Amino acid sequence: MSYLLRKLETKSDVDNAIRATEDLVLVLRFGKESDLTCMQLDEILAKTAPHLTNMASIYIIDIESVPVYAQYFDISLIPATIFFFNGHHIKVDWQTPDNTKFIGSFQTKQDFIDVIEVIYRGAMKGKLMVTSPLDPSSIPKYELIYKNI
Repeated sequence: MSYLLRKLETKSDVDNAIRATEDLVLVLRFGKESDLTCMQLDEILAKTAPHLTNMASIYIIDIESVPVYAQYFDISLIPATIFFFNGHHIKVDWQTPDNTKFIGSFQTKQDFIDVIEVIYRGAMKGKLMVTSPLDPSSIPKYELIYKNI
């Protein structure tokens, strides 16, 4: 389903998308097209994209094509979904150690739609961090491992 989503190939493409997207939630999915979990997430993103055109703009990015952002956002697990609004990185309290990105796939289309609605409403009020509307049991759990500390 990734063929239905817009792709960003270079760092300048990502930079332009972040700067140019106004009054919409910018959804950036970092991952690989061949990864099974990325395929599941891409299917959810592709099916919800037409319903969210007034609230969100969705792009997929191959993790290997933009290593600068992979390092900057510390993306070591894929798929990683990052949200922006008017050039600002929006953080979501997922009740996990990392609020900067969502790791894994959403379980249902409605879960993703709910997250976009909460981010959109919060960002329109000027918030840079919102609380996840998802049930904590539906959020993938992982451990953060810090290297060279």
